[in-house]
Order: sequence, then C-alpha cells, then structure tokens
Amino acid sequence: MVAEPVVFDAWNDRQPPTAVTYDAHLVPPGTTAVALAVRGKRTVIGLIVQGLAPNHQFGAHVHQKACGATGAAAGPHYQNVPDPVQPSVDPRYANARNEVWLDFTTDARGTGSAFAVVAWDFRAGGAHSIILHEHHTDSSPGTAGTAGARAACLTVPLS
Repeated sequence: MVAEPVVFDAWNDRQPPTAVTYDAHLVPPGTTAVALAVRGKRTVIGLIVQGLAPNHQFGAHVHQKACGATGAAAGPHYQNVPDPVQPSVDPRYANARNEVWLDFTTDARGTGSAFAVVAWDFRAGGAHSIILHEHHTDSSPGTAGTAGARAACLTVPLS
C-alpha cells in the first residue's frame, strides 16, 4: 500500500480530512505527507512529511482507529501483542518490536522521514492511522511508548 500524498488541515465535520492537524505550530495546515506499507510476515511502514516545524524531534506511531476531531479519536497504539493494561506504558508491550515507532527529526526546511520494519502483520481492522506526537518516544518503565501530545493524525488503511 502506498497512499497518495495528503495535505494536513484543521478538522471539518462536514468533510473530514484524511490528514488532521491538532497543533498548527508543529504541523501547520498545508503540511504534506505520504505513508506506505509493505505487509507480510515482515511488515515495512514508512512516513515522509514536508512542511513541519523545522529542526524538531517528532514521535510517530500507528494507532488503532481513524483520525477524528481530536487526537484521542485515533485510540491507543496498535500493538501486535496487546497489553492487558491500557493505556500501555509497560516496556514489555510498549516497544518498537510490538508497536510501530516512526520517530524522526525534521531538517531546517521541516522535512522528515522514518521507516520501521516489524516481524508481524497487522490484524484485520486493527490499524487505521499514524499519529505525529510532540517529541520522540520514551522507552522508560512507566512511560514507555509515550511521546507527548498528539500534534497531527493521518488516516491510512493499514489493515
């Protein structure tokens, strides 16, 4: 799956955008993105974004639900082996082997990209978006998988 390039915009109830910005300072309206996925026993996921805040560290993860009016609409991170305790901050579950982490740092022009390879495929109907977070992902016990506020969301058909 290679998605067509999309443009981030504010939420609109009448015509929900595919890419939604929640923090216009970090992800200004007009920012563009392309997501891709090659699915199978090993899955490759990629994200390329232009127009973000320059020289900024972003966290990005695959989430369970499609984007909505708020970042919370996308639900929790997709996990290959779901943590029985949600929200998941246990590094046995909230890690780059069990989730898709696409952290990146933008250059001086606000361009960034990330790719991840995981040793599993998405469950049918389980993964519908990529959220951009305000900073890189923490892997410490008790805060594993957290990356700050949800700055933007891109609805993508991953499963």
